[in-house]
Parts: sequence; C-alpha cells; structure tokens
Amino acid sequence: MNVYEMQQEILRMKKEQDVCILAHSYEAREIAEIADFVGDSYALSVKAAKVPNQTVIMCGVRFMAETVKILSPEKTVYLSNPIAGCPMAEQMDKEMILQVKSQLPDYTVMAYVNTTADLKTIADVCVTSSSAVKIAKALDNDKILFIPDCNLGAFVAKQVPDKTVKLLQGGCPIHAAVRPEEVRAAKAAHPDALVLVHPECVPAVVEQADYVGSTSGIMDYAKASDAKEFIIGTEISIAEHLQYDCPDKMFYPMSKHLICPNMKSTTLVDVYRVLRGEFGEEIVMDEKTIASARRCIDKMIELGG
Repeated sequence: MNVYEMQQEILRMKKEQDVCILAHSYEAREIAEIADFVGDSYALSVKAAKVPNQTVIMCGVRFMAETVKILSPEKTVYLSNPIAGCPMAEQMDKEMILQVKSQLPDYTVMAYVNTTADLKTIADVCVTSSSAVKIAKALDNDKILFIPDCNLGAFVAKQVPDKTVKLLQGGCPIHAAVRPEEVRAAKAAHPDALVLVHPECVPAVVEQADYVGSTSGIMDYAKASDAKEFIIGTEISIAEHLQYDCPDKMFYPMSKHLICPNMKSTTLVDVYRVLRGEFGEEIVMDEKTIASARRCIDKMIELGG
C-alpha cells in the first residue's frame, strides 16, 4: 500500500467510524492531509470539543491529547503514538512547583499549555504562546511565576515591564537549540527574507526577528505578507507546509536543528493502525484531575485567551 492508498483508506475508516483526526502543525504533510483540523495544540482541543464525533485521534504529543480530554471528558481520545511526549511538558512535576509556590505564595502561577494535565491542576491560569502577553496584562496580580518555558516567559516579561515575572530554567530543547549566529548566517544567505520566530527561542534569537509569534501566527503572517522570502524560526515542518500553501514564495528553515523527534515519531501508518484498533493509547483521566486541570484553562478563557 502506497501513501496515497493508505490516506484513502484512513479517510474511509474515519468516516465509517465517525472519528475526528487532529494533527498538530509540526506533523508530516501526509498526516496533515488526512486530518480534519491542523493547527496549534489548544486550538485543536477547542475544535475537538465542538465537533459531534465521539472519538478523537490526536496526531501530536501527549500533553495535547490530555488537553483534548480535559475539554472533552465525555469523548474517547487517542494519542496516535504512545511514545510521543514533550520534554518541555515533562521537565517540571507537581511536587517541584508546589515547593516553589510555597516560597512565592503571593505569585500567580501561569502555566504554558505545553504542560502535563497533572501540572495544570496546580496552576492559576493557562496560556498559549499567542495569548500569554494578553493574559499577563489582564491579571490582577503584578507577580507572576511563569512555567515551564523561560524563553517564552522572558518574552512575556519584556512585554509587561510593570509586572514581576519569575522564571525557572525550562523550555523547549528544540527551539532553545537555535543560536544567534545561525540567525545571522541565515540572514546573510537570504538578505531579502523576513525572519519569523517562535518565542520559545532564546531572547538573543527573538531579538533578531521581524515577527515573533505562535506557530499559527507565523503561518498566518507569512501567508498575508507581501514579502516573498521568509526565514522560519520554528519546527522545520512549518517551512515545508508553507511551501505547499504558498508556492509563489520561498521559505528557509532557520536551523537544521529545528526538528522535533517527538512530533516526527507519529507516522501515517500509526494513524492507520489506530483506526484498525491495533495501536495508539486511549487517554484515561479521573474526574478530579480533569476538573482541577480545567480551572486554569477556564481562567484563560475568562481573561480572553
């Protein structure tokens, strides 16, 4: 069975079984093509909550499937490949943050959506990369403990100088691996290209960007721009997707290191096997965890996230 034939069989089975397939933007093109929705993690979970399908397959990483389950507890949610985790989401646990909270009792805990469900249960508010600055500005408290990404946290702190933002050493090892000299080299190689960067990159990289934003923000900016060349400072698959979507424009990966092995662990065959009942992992979460983790997401929605 070739790729096209497998895609057609997946489309047939998902329709027959009334399944909604979600694919994060970092997934491979052949997976994006069979998904009902493609996008950032939180936006996908919101889409899943609104569709009538009772079964959802997440092609992404574990915390994303957990977020789908939190927002749709009545639905059956599968992670298409059980080994697909997220080093950033897993690098801080509840016990560690509870200890930090005890030392900073007057700080509001702001958790990036890229965290485990367990960690969300002790957060005061959740944020996405696109809503973090807006939520920080909207908070009543002027003291914020931002977890886990210190680079996104530093970006937020720069935008809200009137607030005290406490950071911990954490973040995305893929985005954080990009060095400032790589940006300079890319700009030298493509002098007419605009630099579009994810705020999970280190500050010295972010400072060189023409635009800083979420994955969807980067894609929307590139599509709407009159410019014809772009250096893409996020996972390398985004440059590929944009090349398909905008064949009249040129997209250059900022660094060859911007490849997420966890995202790439999911294959089209995995999705096929999940639909056949041979693979994948159902996300099971108790009601107490769902309710506790949901509170910080509800707070984000309340503040306009």
